[in-house]
This record gives sequence, C-alpha cells and structure tokens, in this order.
Amino acid sequence: MFDPALFTLPGMRRLTVILALLAVLEGLFIITQAYFLSLAIVGLWHLHSLRSIVQPMLIFAIAWTGRQLLVVIKNHLMYPMVEKTSGDLRRQVMQKLYQLGPSYVAKTGTGNVVTTALEGIDKVQTYLMLVVIKVIDMMVIPWVILIYIATLRWREALFLLATFPLIILFMIILGYAAQAKADRQYVGYQRMSNHFVDTLRGLPTLKQLGLSKQYANNVYHVSEGYRKQTMSVIKIAMLSTFALDFFTTLSIAVVAVFLGFGLVDGTIALLPALVILVLSPDYFLPLRQFASDYHATLNGKNAFAAVQEMLALPVPTDQEQLGTTPLNWEADSTLQLDHVNFSYDGQHPDLNAVSLQARGYQRIGIIGASGSGKSTLINLLGGFLTPDKQAGTITVNGHVVSHLSQKAWQQSFFYIPQSPYLFHATLAENIAFYQPDAGLGAIGQAAEKAGLTNWIKTLPDGLNTQIGEGARGVSGGQAQRIALARAFLDDSRRVLLFDEPTAHLDIETEAELKKTILPVFENHLVFFATHRLHWINQMDYVLVMDHGQIVEQGTPAELEAHNGAYVHLRDEMVGAI
Repeated sequence: MFDPALFTLPGMRRLTVILALLAVLEGLFIITQAYFLSLAIVGLWHLHSLRSIVQPMLIFAIAWTGRQLLVVIKNHLMYPMVEKTSGDLRRQVMQKLYQLGPSYVAKTGTGNVVTTALEGIDKVQTYLMLVVIKVIDMMVIPWVILIYIATLRWREALFLLATFPLIILFMIILGYAAQAKADRQYVGYQRMSNHFVDTLRGLPTLKQLGLSKQYANNVYHVSEGYRKQTMSVIKIAMLSTFALDFFTTLSIAVVAVFLGFGLVDGTIALLPALVILVLSPDYFLPLRQFASDYHATLNGKNAFAAVQEMLALPVPTDQEQLGTTPLNWEADSTLQLDHVNFSYDGQHPDLNAVSLQARGYQRIGIIGASGSGKSTLINLLGGFLTPDKQAGTITVNGHVVSHLSQKAWQQSFFYIPQSPYLFHATLAENIAFYQPDAGLGAIGQAAEKAGLTNWIKTLPDGLNTQIGEGARGVSGGQAQRIALARAFLDDSRRVLLFDEPTAHLDIETEAELKKTILPVFENHLVFFATHRLHWINQMDYVLVMDHGQIVEQGTPAELEAHNGAYVHLRDEMVGAI
C-alpha cells in the first residue's frame, strides 16, 4: 500500500523521520492518558475523595490535548509537502505530455490523459495526505504501546503481538481482492472517460448520421459497467471493515477475559489491569484508521502509479542535430523523407514507407479519405511523432536527422490544426504566442491582415479582451484567424503546417477565410492537409494518401493526366457532395 516510489519524492524521507518521531511522542501521550485515567478510576473505586483525582484528571487532559495537537501538527507538516508535490507532479505531467506529443494521446485516449492529468493528480493528493501519516502511525504507535504493556504483564503483550500480524495477514488477503477490483474499476473509469470525450467530440456528426441514440446506449453500457465495478469495490470494503472490527473487538475481549482471571486469582492489581484494558483499543486504533481509508486511497495509488509510469516514458533524444537556433528556410532549402515508417502501437504501421521531397517555397497539398494518415503525416512533419527507427531516413538541408523533433526545425514552422488552441488570456497575448515581446502596434497590424479588425472593434476592450476558456467565446472562423494572425506577426518562420484548418467551418466562412489564408502562402513552404477539393487548385504539388501510404504524388495537372488514385478520390468526393 505504501508505494516505495513515495520515498523518491523530494523531502519525503526527512518528513518521514519527523512523522515517526511525532508518532513515538503520540504513543507516549496515549500511555500517559491511559495511565492517569485508570488511576482516577481506581481512586474512585477505592472511594477516595474527588480532590484526590483532580491531579490525575488534569494530567490526563494535558496528555489528551497534546495527542490532539500532535495530530494537527502532523497534518500541518504534511499538507504543504502534499500541495507542493501535487503541483510539481501536475507540471511534470503537462511537460511530459508536451514532450510525448499526439502519439501518446492517440495511444492511451484523450479521456485517459485528462483523467491522469487532472483528476488523477487530485486522487494522488488525497492518497498522499491520507496514507503517509496513517502508515507511519500504524508502524510506530502499536510498538510503543506494546512495549509498555509488556512491562506490566508479558502474557497479554504476547497475545496482542500474535494477533496483530494475523489481523494484518487477513487484511492483506482482502486487500489484494480489493486491489484487483479497484484496478479494474480504475481501468473502467478511464475507458468511460475515453468514450464520453469521443462521443462529445463526434456528437454533431452522430446526429447527422442518425447514430446518436446508438452511441447513447454505448455510453450507458460503459457507465453501467463502471457502476458495477464500483459496487464490487464497495462490497469488499464493507466486508474488510466488518472483519477488522470483529477481530479487533474479539481480541480486546480476550484480553479483558485474561485480565479478569488475573484479578480473580490475584496475579494482577486493578490499576495495571485497567491500564492494559484502556490501552488495548488504542493498540489497534492505527490499524483501524488505516483500514478505514485504505479503499479510499486505492484509486490514488493507481493514479500515482499511472503518473509515475507516464513520467518514466522515454522522450525523443538528439533534438539538437540541426543546432538550437531557428532554421533559416530559404528558396533552396530541402526536406526529404525516404521510406519513413511510423506506428502508434509499435505493431501495425500507420505510416508505411512514406517518401517525399520538398524544396523552397512549395505548396504541397495532402489529400485522402478520413483515416488515410493525413494528420499523422502532418504530426510527423511537425516532430510531434517520432518515426520508427528500423527503416527510413529524414534529411533537412543535406543533414540526416533521426526525427523532426529538432529544436531548430520546430522553431521554424507554424502549426495550424482544425481547432487552434486559445489560451485563457487577452486576444493580444494569444496572437503574440510565438512573439511574446511584440508590441500592440505590430499585433494590431497582424490582426488586420488576418481579417480580425471589424470583430475587434466590437469587443469591449479591443485587443485586451479576455478570450479562451472561461472567458469570451470565439467562433471557429475567428479562432482560425487568430492562428493566422500569429503567422503574420512572426515573419521569420517560413514553414506552415495546416491540418484541415477549415474542416469544421461552413462553406461561407471557409470562402471568407480562404482570402486571408492565401496571402500567407507567399514565400513559405506549405504542407496543407485537406479533404476540400477547391484547395488543390492552389497547390504546386499533391500527395495522395491511402491507408498510411502515399499512393500517388505529383502536380495537379500530372495527377489529372495520370487518371489514377487522385482522379478516383476526386470523383468519390464529388459524388459524395
């Protein structure tokens, strides 16, 4: 339950030592309060005056107060460490996601990534806050109490020593059963998240195809499966709690019987017998407190393991093969891919023997049916995906590189996806994403070139208006124009990667946006993935993709004359329209 990886967290070893010392002190306070409470009770049993029990009860109150203060102090020490650790883990997870790129998201599912990065870290925080203190208390306090009981009467101490591991052994057996069910529950939770996110994304399409009810049933069955898994975990939790309470209560009852026999035959006095009886529940209390939160922390442990597993994943190396300064792409610059392969799962190729050559300021269109590999190729060109090492070469300006996740290359292009990400910031800050030091004048000129001027005039604070998540809403066309304004603002980046930028726009909005996009193409190397045929007329060269392969390539005129895959795909698209 106490994951060894916890000791690798910064400051955890030092904090563990401090918590262990405080647990020893808490054990002494427990013994003190038990002794003086028993002393007061024995005094009353012997009909001593009330004045005689004032001092024992005062010491009892002090010990009880000290015990409660120690609990507060331990939580006070633990909370900042947990807050810092969870914050660091969240930053590390986000940085790792950025390094791993779309391949990790595609492999594990968007819902799984969101669960790990957001709710998973919250569960880790709960796990750390609950489990660390209680595990240390369970490992320290019973020993302190047991040693003291052994000085009073060794037979009861021996019995308590024997029952403790037996109870733990029984709880381990139930714990493994609970762990297995909790693992399945966590996997079910991630699966439900993936289904929910995918269904939300495709809801408009599902409605148009008349499949929304079918997928509603799919979501219902997935969530129903998760409910059943959760109920299975709860059943085990209730069974283990009942078993623990039963065995600890039975053990205390047996100790009470032994002490009763000792009192009858005169082998033990009333005071030590009462002290042992009062201490017995406290001897089992850390175990019971740990068990009560065990099931609540299982998901936290699973989430912590998932986070550690993700942070341990390898990231692309050799990112400085082209240097560290931005690549100066010019009219004679070249990019060549020769039989490059890529696979998301490492088994089935998603890009197979891809070969292409780009020179200077070409406009290269990438077309193909849905699922043909257009977006995968764009992500590979952007360095977001790392090609398989077994075959293929990539050459940039005559330099062979192992992948395109090169610092120089990635500082030389703009990536404009279907839905550009807008940060929760001002409109000016969003436009200046690649040029954070740009002035408002330059930002305004870039916004004007992108066709945003009329819209900006309607905003209450102009360029200083907050947009993005939780702020003013932005339409799909406006989001694309903001992405184009980023390109207009930074003229040093001469490579453009478009991943179906108009896929979610209506024809009228796309026609207006096209007037803004075409001027950006000047003096740029452009890779434009699309399924809209009218863009092909603006391209110098076209790659036709099918099932992860470039099945045909050439100028639009050459492909038209060849009457092959390009013409067949065009006729299919026209027929569909």
